Amino acid sequence: MASASNFGERIRAGRPLILFGAVDRHNFGDLLLGEIARVLVSPVPVVLAGLADRDLSAHGGGRVRAITALAKEWGDCPANVLHVGGELLTCTLYEAAVMLQSDEEAQRAITRDKGDSNGAREWATRCLGLDQTIAYLVSRGLFGRSAFFGYLGVGGMELNLQPDEVRREVCSRVGEADFVWVRDRETHRQLAMAGIPTRLAPDPAELTAILFGGLAEERALAKRQRTIGERFPAGYLAVQFSADFGDDATLAIIGGQLRQIQRGHGLGIVFFRAGAAPWHDSVEVYGRLLRGTCESNAIIFDSPNIWDICALLARSRGFVGSSLHGRIVAEAFGKPAVSLARIEGDPSKAGVYVESWRPDASGTVVVPENIRAAWRRALLLKPGNQRNCQRVVAVVDAFREALGLAPLCAGTSIQL
Repeated sequence: MASASNFGERIRAGRPLILFGAVDRHNFGDLLLGEIARVLVSPVPVVLAGLADRDLSAHGGGRVRAITALAKEWGDCPANVLHVGGELLTCTLYEAAVMLQSDEEAQRAITRDKGDSNGAREWATRCLGLDQTIAYLVSRGLFGRSAFFGYLGVGGMELNLQPDEVRREVCSRVGEADFVWVRDRETHRQLAMAGIPTRLAPDPAELTAILFGGLAEERALAKRQRTIGERFPAGYLAVQFSADFGDDATLAIIGGQLRQIQRGHGLGIVFFRAGAAPWHDSVEVYGRLLRGTCESNAIIFDSPNIWDICALLARSRGFVGSSLHGRIVAEAFGKPAVSLARIEGDPSKAGVYVESWRPDASGTVVVPENIRAAWRRALLLKPGNQRNCQRVVAVVDAFREALGLAPLCAGTSIQL
């Protein structure tokens, strides 16, 4: 393992840092984390890498290289690799392969491989060129010469539910790293039990308003956003939920709870998708809810661009949804937030995260039947983002020090 000074020499020599993660498909949080990581490692040049070549520029992301092809091209140059955020420690290769397909191709794959775990694994390996179980964890051995390997704000709160061989693979990969930052106490605990030291700090997206508040304000002035403001002069609630909340009974409950909030606060409702990839959110589900409730003061926001979504959240009166990053970004802009859980008492990413960093807000992670009551609780909470930002910057500065870089706020416009 190289020393911190050697890492710094390589970084100062202008060699790019590879940002590897789920930046290859449309998910609000994953794409946002890739863009945040660019800033957190500046002025180091970066290369975005995922499991497949993609161009997410239209959605606010960037051009992404397939990690396997990149490794072949890298040759004998030392590789600095940073695994970027999200629930990377438990996303399987098969799940990732499905989410990289079109909706139609994904459905064909799911139907074809149902009940055939070996066939599913073989198909995913053929698709992505990697023979491993967990998708977004690459071995140092993938590159001819590895230099710095790190993890930036990752999660894996259900690692203990994985088979033994999967846990061994995850611990082997993470154990190779020079710097590991995890975003919740459960992931921290599980890796500690495996003897892997980690830095514990909130998700990097806590810095969204600080890093990108100006960009969000810029996007808020666009015609699409102005139209929303004109439509809902008393304000609106930004609402999102994944397709697995889309059965008729659950939609009826969500619709009823939202109507109660509307009557009490005079708010409009703006539905948006935090993920357009398969197994994420569905416009069709939102459409069915609207048809079932026939509300005239609710619309579907059609932009998948992450900066438009940031602007939507920043201008909202609050957030209700299942997306962890929908909640984090809303709270970063000082808005109250309610997170949806599918089953009472069942741990979710949002639930584990809130318990880690906002235990006073634990009553705002609820099943659909309790949305209205949770909204009332959320309105009474004091903002907690500033303290979380300070925690994030502390671990970012430790990471930058390991790379021989100046502290994040030194010589920049970033202020806490």
